[in-house]
This record gives sequence, C-alpha cells and structure tokens, in this order.
Amino acid sequence: MKRRAVIYLGLSVGLLLVVGPFLWTALSSLKPESEIRRDPPTLWPRTFTLDNFAELFQRVDIGHAFLNSLIVALVLVASNLLFCSMVGYAFAKLPFRGKNVAFGLVLIQLAIPGIVVMTPQFVLIAKLGMVNTFLGIILPTMVAPLGVFMMRQFISDLPDELIHAARVDGAREFRIFFRIILPLCGPALATLGLITFLGAWNNFLWPAVVAQSEDMYTLPVALNILNGHEGTHYNLLVAGSVVVIAPILFLFVFLQRFFVQGIATTGIK
Repeated sequence: MKRRAVIYLGLSVGLLLVVGPFLWTALSSLKPESEIRRDPPTLWPRTFTLDNFAELFQRVDIGHAFLNSLIVALVLVASNLLFCSMVGYAFAKLPFRGKNVAFGLVLIQLAIPGIVVMTPQFVLIAKLGMVNTFLGIILPTMVAPLGVFMMRQFISDLPDELIHAARVDGAREFRIFFRIILPLCGPALATLGLITFLGAWNNFLWPAVVAQSEDMYTLPVALNILNGHEGTHYNLLVAGSVVVIAPILFLFVFLQRFFVQGIATTGIK
C-alpha cells in the first residue's frame, strides 16, 4: 500500500507539473491584465472577462494567421506521411547498394540542431525565389529524418511473407506499398502525423524568417506582433496561447490511442 501511495503521489506531482502551466495560461486568459500582473499572482480569476479574446481578434488578424498555420501544418503532415513512409519502406524492406550508409546519414541528421542548417536553407530558399511563400515555409521540412526513422522501425516489424506473396502474384513495389504496407501502418502514421502537426503548428523561427509580410504570418509569428514598442500585452499573449493550443489539445485527445500505440511500436522508448 505504501509503495502504491508513493507511486500515485509521484504521478500526481508529475501531472501537476505538466498540466500546471497550461491551466495557469487558460485561467489567465480570462483575467484582466491588471490581475495578471498582480503580485502575488492569483490562480483563479477574481474577475472573469472575455475582453482579452475580443481585443486579440481586433489587434491581430487571427483568422488569416490561423488559416496560414492550418495550410502549412496540413501540407507538412500529408507530405511527411507519404514520403517518410515511402523512404522508411525502402530502408526496411528493399535491398539496395549503400542502404546502411544512407540510413546512417538520416540518423546523423537527427543529431544536428535545426538552427545550424537554417542559414544555408534560407540562402537556398532565397536563390529559388521562395521567400515569403508557402512553399518556402514548407519545403525544408517536407521529409523529416525523425519520420523516416519512425516509419523504418515500424515497417521492419511487418512480415516479409506479405511482400513475397504479393511479388509472386505479380504486384509491383508501388502497389505493394500502397495496398499492403500503408494500410498496416495506421498507428505509426497517426503518431507521425500528430508529431508533424504539432511541430508545424508551433514553429516560430523558420516562418518568422521566411514570411516577410503579415499576410503570410502563421499564428506564432502573428502573436509576436503583440511584443511591440508599446510593451508586452500579457493578457493578449495568454489569450493567443489558448487559441494556438486548443487545436493541438483536441487533436491529441482524438488520436491519443493511436499515438500511444505508435510510440510503443516504432522503437521510440
């Protein structure tokens, strides 16, 4: 009993540490700024207000930024699901010269911080004339090394007999991939889709570099407008944070079962 109580206590503390910042942000979005700046701070709002959200939509074109973020995130999810699964299938099931070296290069990319390659990426995007375009924001992350690794790990565990039987029946590799392999990758695809959507939705630095006009701003970049010369508007920032977090929270709750199953079967432990 004591051991179980200690485990439950530890899990409760961990849950509080994870949920606490989001709970404080959500409750602070319903406070006036004077209460947010109050010392000592309050958790539960003494004065409930929705004026923060109304003012946020007046100051920032949230609808347009939301649409930009949605376009970028959905295109990146679709491209990563398709290309990462195709590359993962090749690494897992197809024999070709230099496969181990190529996969080693993919693993090396996982260890390289994105900030290191950002400058050469921007130079390349600028030379291609893609600055301030959706393609310029999307292109560098259309195929993520993490996605390739995840799909390769999952597909490696699928029975080779399925592929051999399909080849005996005369099926080509593309048909084998789309008709046999891809339908079996549901948990891994759901996990990869959620991770990709989360990264694309919350990405600030690269869209801030490439998007140079307000009509191309994604949500994190648009909210940065609130950090202007007039000072920081904390009430608007927390309201904007709730707007950004809400779709991610809904998506995670909807795909939670697939996410947990995918994590357990793709070698990420």
